[in-house]
Amino acid sequence: MKRALNPDGLAAPLGPYSLVTVVPAGELVFCGGTIALDEDGAVVGAGDMAAQTEQVMQNMQIALAAAGATFDDVVKIVTYVTDVARYPELAAVRAAYLRAPYPTSTLIEVAGLMLPELLVEIDAIAVRPAGRAS
Repeated sequence: MKRALNPDGLAAPLGPYSLVTVVPAGELVFCGGTIALDEDGAVVGAGDMAAQTEQVMQNMQIALAAAGATFDDVVKIVTYVTDVARYPELAAVRAAYLRAPYPTSTLIEVAGLMLPELLVEIDAIAVRPAGRAS
């Protein structure tokens, strides 16, 4: 369904993402900023970027499924981190959830997130194939 493009003349992606994603048709699914809270609202993995990213990705998987989508349908991810130097820790976890053709991706370092213990927040846009039930 989706096609990933890494056009000639642009530097290759530095991780599991594409520079351009093309989707011919479908229904848009927007996942708002997802943070490392368990189902009871407690922060998971305080101080641990990998543990927080794992919880974020699990939470996003639940959110996508509620809309009838999967990570294979994600076309755009935006990741907010409090320390960009820790990117390799989250990249390893993200790579376990994202497969080629990869979505486009943006990484932004921020001064802080909603709770002081949080290190990462991710939002995503997916395109669910038309006709797939939610």
